[in-house]
Amino acid sequence: MTKPHPDSEKADVLRIAAELAAARQRYALAIVIEATGSTSAHAGDKAVLDAEGAVMAGWVGGGCAESTVAHAALECLDTGTPQTLAVDLDDEVLGAGMPCGGAMKIYVEPYIPRPRLWILGHGRVAESLSRLGAFMAFDVIVDDTMASPERFPDASEVFTDDAAYEKLTPAAEDFVVVATQHRGDHQSLQRLLGTEVGYIGLVASRKRAGLIRSYLQQAGFDRPALARIRAPAGIEIKARTPEEIALSVLSEIVLFDRSRAAKADAGSDPAKAGEADPARRKPLSKTITHRPLAVVPGG
Repeated sequence: MTKPHPDSEKADVLRIAAELAAARQRYALAIVIEATGSTSAHAGDKAVLDAEGAVMAGWVGGGCAESTVAHAALECLDTGTPQTLAVDLDDEVLGAGMPCGGAMKIYVEPYIPRPRLWILGHGRVAESLSRLGAFMAFDVIVDDTMASPERFPDASEVFTDDAAYEKLTPAAEDFVVVATQHRGDHQSLQRLLGTEVGYIGLVASRKRAGLIRSYLQQAGFDRPALARIRAPAGIEIKARTPEEIALSVLSEIVLFDRSRAAKADAGSDPAKAGEADPARRKPLSKTITHRPLAVVPGG
């Protein structure tokens, strides 16, 4: 494998990392922080790996190091925890008798897009949701024709020209809170029930929530579909003020997210349910010593 020119390598890594982040794609960045002995990579060399562990651009060494970094990248993306790898290339592996010669330390950091919180509304509850959601590291998007961008300084986007909710395109892992004060809530909910978004919360009284469900039922939505709507949204904390209502709703979102992660983990390994939830992990780097998974002369 031929190492690319250092300047083009660095430019490609930064460009592709920025493109992946803009597209909300998961990736891992690997940086050689120390190299001793006979290694083909040097301190400062870096690579960006996609969600499958494949190197998209850059360089951290040949087969000996690359395969180890690829496995570490997958683990980092699964746990959300960075790793510092100590890769010993001067060790005979599997009795092959062909040590690469040298050692490296490689820092691998995952990039996992922040969860998105869609807020439909413009009042004090919506404003409180935006502030608290941003504080809790959500990527906040506000979609309401009556919203004033200056009232939502923490939101990454504020759509004020979307009366038909055409820009309301949440992904399955996103969260949506409808707090429109009854202005078009039935229209937005019809659109939301046509998406795969997991959490749909409606801030409304029980009476209003019942009227909305009746309307949607007459519009053709069955009980399983209507059950996706959490109304009134939030856990019971006797909330009265807009800030307390926002706290109640965000608490329910956190509980929903943790429960969803635990179920997903239990489906793959019941004995480890909940362990792989990135939000539960402390964002601390851990150092792991790896022997290469494959031996390629010259590293």
